[in-house]
Amino acid sequence: MPVGKPIERLDALEKVLGAAKFGADIKREGMLYGVVVRSQKAHARIHHIDTSQAQMIPGVVKILSFRDIPGKNRFGVLRKDQPYLSEGYVRFLGDPILLVLAESERAAREAAASIRITYGELEGIFGPSSSALSNVKIHEDGNLLCQKKVIRGDIQKGFSTSDLVVENTYQTQFLDHAFLECEAGVGFLDELGRIVIISSTQNVHYKRKEVATLLALPEEKIRVIQATTGGGFGGKLDMTVEGYVALAVYHTKRPVMIRYTRSESMLANTKRHPLTISYKTGATKDGRLTAIQVRVVGDTGAYASYGEVVAQRAAVHASGPYEVPNVYVESLMYYTNNPPCGAMRGFGIPQMAFAHESQMDEIARLLGIDPLQIRLINGLKRGASTITGQRLTHSVGYIDTLKAIEPFWRDRRKGDWEGYGLGSMYYGIGNTGVPNPSSCYLTLREDGKIGFHLGACEIGQGSDTVLLQILLQTLSVGPEGVELIRADTDLSKDAGSTSASRQTYITGKAVQLAGEALKGYLEEKGFYRGRSLKEIYLEAKEEGRILFEGFFDPPTTPLDPQGQGIPYATYAFATHMTKVEIEPATMRCRVKKVIAAHDVGRAVNPVNIRGQIYGGIAMGIGLALMEEFVPGKTLNLNNYYVATIKDMPEVETILIEDPEPTGPYGAKGVGEPALIPQAASIVNAIRDATGMRILKLPCNFERLWLQRLSGGT
Repeated sequence: MPVGKPIERLDALEKVLGAAKFGADIKREGMLYGVVVRSQKAHARIHHIDTSQAQMIPGVVKILSFRDIPGKNRFGVLRKDQPYLSEGYVRFLGDPILLVLAESERAAREAAASIRITYGELEGIFGPSSSALSNVKIHEDGNLLCQKKVIRGDIQKGFSTSDLVVENTYQTQFLDHAFLECEAGVGFLDELGRIVIISSTQNVHYKRKEVATLLALPEEKIRVIQATTGGGFGGKLDMTVEGYVALAVYHTKRPVMIRYTRSESMLANTKRHPLTISYKTGATKDGRLTAIQVRVVGDTGAYASYGEVVAQRAAVHASGPYEVPNVYVESLMYYTNNPPCGAMRGFGIPQMAFAHESQMDEIARLLGIDPLQIRLINGLKRGASTITGQRLTHSVGYIDTLKAIEPFWRDRRKGDWEGYGLGSMYYGIGNTGVPNPSSCYLTLREDGKIGFHLGACEIGQGSDTVLLQILLQTLSVGPEGVELIRADTDLSKDAGSTSASRQTYITGKAVQLAGEALKGYLEEKGFYRGRSLKEIYLEAKEEGRILFEGFFDPPTTPLDPQGQGIPYATYAFATHMTKVEIEPATMRCRVKKVIAAHDVGRAVNPVNIRGQIYGGIAMGIGLALMEEFVPGKTLNLNNYYVATIKDMPEVETILIEDPEPTGPYGAKGVGEPALIPQAASIVNAIRDATGMRILKLPCNFERLWLQRLSGGT
């Protein structure tokens, strides 16, 4: 049967042959090109804009400002606080001001560069601590975006019964998604006069809603289709080019393309939230955790984006995959004049794992307990409760990940300047304590095929393949009998965003339920006894039963003011063991080997899962050792260092299958979990190799050298 088999990815051949059409590959006759003019100041009022030179450049068709927006000049996933085009006030370096449209991209860029803008600069705020204390307000409601808490037990009692208390403050950096394909999209009017947008995106239905609001049009007048998308990692969840493309088509009635250069992408797109994590842990002398007190302070940049989500998830996951009876977590997120920070693989939990896994190793070291043993002592298991008070009754494979790693851990042998480290994590699948549904539908077709109408966006993670496997398993048919129609607001229902590792679990269950509905009908009509789908289609059409829908919303409850509740229906668990080697002359760290054990519920496609884990390890190496976006200074990939194939270690993966009863055939998700424990395991391995505890990321060789010179531990 298809589930559990490493079948070939649906998009593999097309991509290998270079036949896939990405957003920037799509062409339409008579197409205009758009370029966004962006602020050159981080915080300022706009005094004057001179477009006279731009207007005289041959080929320039139109220059649009906020005054040309017929609907609402605001967007945002949770809080509509970000303007498409500035209304005379800019909040970060790169804030959009104008949209230039021309017959060629060269003319559009030349015109954009010739526009002169006079600013009245305002005091800038470039860190959350400054934001908290400043009298300058970036937004009318002040600079505090949100405050989230998780409180359980008696924190004072917890520390009073501790034999050991460890306190440290950890800092993480801004990161860029650095996806291979920059943001791009094309728009045009169809034969019905509707605006059609084909773009690189992670959520077509959300983008349609935002465009409709921007243009003051009903959603039926907008169609959004996902182009082949070359990576996202969360950076294509927010509005990127879609609003500008739609606005341009609305005004010109002509096809329009907008595609960002790498510099534009790095300037304009959202970043990973930098967090400062003050962490206090109490434990008894036998290694059992008694209390944690955690204060997280984050920088969401100029606009909210997913800042509230990151603050909430950071708080909920502050303990890591450990049972802690007494907890006080406060998570704060502030506006600054830095670039907006949004969703990026893990929603704040990779940063928290760096902190809680460092704490676990320090407690183990000070108590003389093996690092793996202290995790076994405290690890979440069936019957345990999370820090939100959720009792875990099923699919809790954390201890199994540790036991899978244990033989490798016991057999480790290290030489001089070599070290081994563990990193563990748990991750709530889907959105946090809110409705999080997905839908799909199947159709019987005249040509004898089953139409698989799927709203989920494939962004390179392999969801098309996995979801098809689930459908084939349910229907007991071969792939030749199914045609996939994906990520088109006209031809699919809302499957929610491709984020939070939710598509396999949530959309996968919706697919299974749709398949079961259709299978029941096919059984009734004799399909499994030899009747053809063409015959059955004719009967179904007469009966008005050619469409079969599946819907699934995971069972969760909202969190109360103290952060108690059931925020997720299921959790993924993982442990990584990493070996590093330090070059003593340069203090450069090389990751030599990683053993990665993941509880995935059920491995729908083992090869696909391993590919996700390899990618997560690469991103974890970048987070730990080299990647750092510096606002105003990082302008391209020439000074932003991502892990390449030469940085990749030997990797061994171990898949733990502790089935999730509400998931499709027991499956959960692995997209973000693949990344989360990796940086933590590297940092702990560096501690083992050098004796130095790293408190700030990235731990590049310059920082490691400076710490060594200062005698820091």
